[in-house]
Amino acid sequence: MSWKRTLGAAALAFAALGAQAQQDLKFQAMPLGSIWYVFAASFSKYVQPALPAGTKLDVVARGGGIGNVILVNEKKADLGFANTCTSVWAMEGEQEIYKGRKYTDVRALLGGLNEVWIVGMLTEDYIKRTGNDSIERALLSKQPPRVIMKPAGSTVPPAVRMVFQGVGLDFDKYKARGGQILQVDVGQIPQMMRDGRADLYFESASPGHPATQEVSLTVPVRFLDLPEKSLAVLGKNGMKVHPMPASFRGQKGPTKAADFGTNLIVHRDMPENVAYAITKAIIENRDAIVAENKAMANFVAQDAWRPENAGIPLHPGAARYYRERGWLK
Repeated sequence: MSWKRTLGAAALAFAALGAQAQQDLKFQAMPLGSIWYVFAASFSKYVQPALPAGTKLDVVARGGGIGNVILVNEKKADLGFANTCTSVWAMEGEQEIYKGRKYTDVRALLGGLNEVWIVGMLTEDYIKRTGNDSIERALLSKQPPRVIMKPAGSTVPPAVRMVFQGVGLDFDKYKARGGQILQVDVGQIPQMMRDGRADLYFESASPGHPATQEVSLTVPVRFLDLPEKSLAVLGKNGMKVHPMPASFRGQKGPTKAADFGTNLIVHRDMPENVAYAITKAIIENRDAIVAENKAMANFVAQDAWRPENAGIPLHPGAARYYRERGWLK
């Protein structure tokens, strides 16, 4: 074989390898042990066989609800989990998290996968001292509570800003009225609550959430409904307004709250047949997936396309599947 033919064969082999590499899909989840990593591993079992021949699906054990949108938008990941609301915030360029930059190249395959609520709980000590037994009354009172939450980078601060907005406040106004806002790592919050250094705790909680569970079991707290005007603001910003069921000590019943939601997103440029195949595999294996992931018990397959669950526009491949099922007109 001549050197030219050898070189040509090598070039063809290299091109074939490149094409194969392009078919590998990165599935952006969260670190090992996180609920999204577990979800992704479960999804992969059913999605991988449905993909075009030669396509490999790799779960990436890092990321989160805020950053995954950016990674998918910038094609550093092919698909990933996000919060329904962070998908909306990214597309709209929410100021606190996304600094006004709009990430408009992401599309949803499905949503409504599981529920994570923004909730607020006041200490019984604060309620006894002040008589303020609602979040709105407490925030607007002359004895404002010391608010504690996770730091910037979490989805909690933007949601709390919206809660404040609903009652006519922002963080600066609140501080000017004598209120304190403490933003610390979630691991510090239970101890600070036990030490009496905070009065009102906002968290992104779902049943069994470790920090929320610890606080509710070790500090007398009362879970309170979010103000109606705050719920309206949250609802306009991509969050699903519905009650969090009684799950913790300190809840006397379902608590009015708003759900961050979980959706599955891809880049708008994903081939339609691939987006269709992924959507079909997940929806048609819903029961098997939920059996492996009890946190997804309320995932309703025929509602996965709905705007309140998907949050952002559907990828055409996903929309085609839902139309075929007769769910999307």
